[in-house]
Amino acid sequence: MTLRGKVAVAGIGASDYFKHGGSQETEFAMVLRAVLAAAADAGVEVDDIDGFVAYSNDGNAPLRLATALGIRVLGVGAVQYGGGGGGAAGHVAIAGGAIAAGLADCVVAYRGCRQGEVGRFGRGVGYGGAGGGPEISGYDLGGAAMGPYGAFAAPHKYALRAQRMLDEHGIGQSTMRAVAMAAYHHAQANPAAVMRGRTLSEQQYDDSRWVAEPYHLYDCCQESDAAAAVLLVSADRARSLRRDPVYVLSAGQSGEYRAGVGGENPPSLATAGYTTLVKRLYADAGVGVSDVDVFQVYDNFTAGVVMGMVEMGVCSYADADDVLTVENLVAPNGVAPLNTSGGNFAEAYILGMGHHLEAVRQLRGTSSNQVPDAAVAAAMGGPMTPLTSGVLYGTEAAL
Repeated sequence: MTLRGKVAVAGIGASDYFKHGGSQETEFAMVLRAVLAAAADAGVEVDDIDGFVAYSNDGNAPLRLATALGIRVLGVGAVQYGGGGGGAAGHVAIAGGAIAAGLADCVVAYRGCRQGEVGRFGRGVGYGGAGGGPEISGYDLGGAAMGPYGAFAAPHKYALRAQRMLDEHGIGQSTMRAVAMAAYHHAQANPAAVMRGRTLSEQQYDDSRWVAEPYHLYDCCQESDAAAAVLLVSADRARSLRRDPVYVLSAGQSGEYRAGVGGENPPSLATAGYTTLVKRLYADAGVGVSDVDVFQVYDNFTAGVVMGMVEMGVCSYADADDVLTVENLVAPNGVAPLNTSGGNFAEAYILGMGHHLEAVRQLRGTSSNQVPDAAVAAAMGGPMTPLTSGVLYGTEAAL
């Protein structure tokens, strides 16, 4: 009862990527462009699409997308619950499950962001539309339990977890810095990356202003206007389409025990929320961490990526400072290539949707920072969010 080898990504697509406020199109129009590009990449007719799944309060409803695209039958229209980027892979699990169960044949998993049109993630105020809701307006931040102390926005919340990680495990600031520098390094080879042409040195990182200690400016992701989509079909159908299939080896969502408690008062604070999730992902896929060739880990803040890499088994907290270095995190020769498109930090912030596209590119052999002979790629949502999710993708050789 797993998705292993039953479902595959047949197409990927994206809009152009902009810094926040840079797009002249609506978020809905950018999502439509991403869907059309994914269908063209797969070589399928748009009317073949019969499902749409998004996540995290996406404001682009499946029925509206189907209407705009002239799709006659909508078998599945769904949203993965969970604010922020925690559900950034759970929607692929829902899409894959719908195909495996026979509810739909051709499902697009997507996400759009256009900062400013529907509110900005960095503001501690409530607003409707994409990205809005209780996580940003205060409920998941603790509301009255934290607001009086100045914890109004995501950097404040996740700085608490970062400081706990540094204090409990003795992680150095240089390890967080390496995560940011690897992302900016990869962006320089990526023509689509909004931070292409802007390198990041140790000195630049160290000299940058504090946002919420222990986060410097470059420990925090950017905001972007962008949209991206992956088109999934059954494995059998994928083999007859234009591209070599990239198979879903496993997918799902999880969270730690009592992860949804308010006021930043869960039993474990210094966690990515992956400990339960990755056990199931590895077991369902029939692989271990040593089989994963490239890691696309949701990078809202550097500390969460560090925790995520530890909980995925790349290293332990005892040797994280030695393993998670820039040299080890960059393609093509790093021992654990990380966010090889530039990720949220330096490619574009689409709440992690870009991580799926890069995982597929790596397994197709078309990445701008290609890892040689990549056969298994991880795309992880979260980390540090109450809900987390992940997908392990693989080539035919991985089955």
